[in-house]
Amino acid sequence: MPSRPTLAAVAAACGVSVATASRALRGIGEMSPDTRRRVAREAQRIGYDRARTARGRPGRRADTLLDLVLSHVDGAWADEVIAGARAESTRLGFDLVLTAEREDPDDDWPERLRARRPAAAILGLLQPTDRQLAAVSAVGIPVVLLDPRGEPRHPLPSVRSTDPTGVQDAARLLLDRGVHRILVVEGAPSYRFGRDRVTGFLGGLAAAGTIRAAVVPGAAGVPDGAGLPTVERVRASWGADQAREAARPALARAAADGVVVGVFACSDEMAVGVYRATADTGLVVGRDVLVVGFDDIPAAAWLSPPLTTVRQPIREMAAAAGGPPAAIVDATPASAGDSEFPTRLVRRGSA
Repeated sequence: MPSRPTLAAVAAACGVSVATASRALRGIGEMSPDTRRRVAREAQRIGYDRARTARGRPGRRADTLLDLVLSHVDGAWADEVIAGARAESTRLGFDLVLTAEREDPDDDWPERLRARRPAAAILGLLQPTDRQLAAVSAVGIPVVLLDPRGEPRHPLPSVRSTDPTGVQDAARLLLDRGVHRILVVEGAPSYRFGRDRVTGFLGGLAAAGTIRAAVVPGAAGVPDGAGLPTVERVRASWGADQAREAARPALARAAADGVVVGVFACSDEMAVGVYRATADTGLVVGRDVLVVGFDDIPAAAWLSPPLTTVRQPIREMAAAAGGPPAAIVDATPASAGDSEFPTRLVRRGSA
């Protein structure tokens, strides 16, 4: 008995992925007209009909399924988000599915959501495009944003922290410690939350009237004078290794000049890089270099010395993100808008 024609067979014959073949037959996605025609001709040739396959039928909504879509699923931030979302989904009686964003546009997360048809989706550290939102909205999947990278273009519910609040306290702490220079290690790309943290920190310094000069990223240090600390800003991607490389030149100058440096890093992982750069230059964290991070991931308390940081309640934020989806499933209105969680400075040995 001949086997039933499959979408995989169509894709293989055309030299494209199964996801691309599916998009071509549904008339969605971005691809060349030639690709669409080739897929359509091959489907007709072998007798493949979407309407007669289980995959081509309109799916039923999985009313007890929540989808957590993350820009990355490794690292301490993701671990905390997953733990918070899992605990809340269990409490509410939902099953949680973890979906990772992929670089392949033919295997984008909206297509996987469309196939599963969850009751709702939580998008963590993502800035969905109009096309992505249209894809999930077309099958009735509501979404809530968790710590979005930018300001949403559409009125979607979102959960975030009040990033500037805690970092202003961090600025005052470093000034109270009498540092001679201040180094700000900014995240690149410059996401919304990264900009908020830097703005809040510099605002805290300005409020104290102590900023004497601002240094553009990559510029040489500004000499000390008049007893006021100078400020240097460097940029690095959001990892420890890159922050280590970015911070090392400024710390080497401080070692040569024999001055105490206060460092604000836009994440705890970047602060780890500052610890390593400090060791590279023969300085000591907590004595020569006072370091403040952001997030308060579990590893922050395990560093030597333990890291002073601005605590962002990541697990609580992830749990709160399950609120709007749960309300939608229960047929109660979920208002679009922001849920903001306060941050606070946690003082430890590094500062």
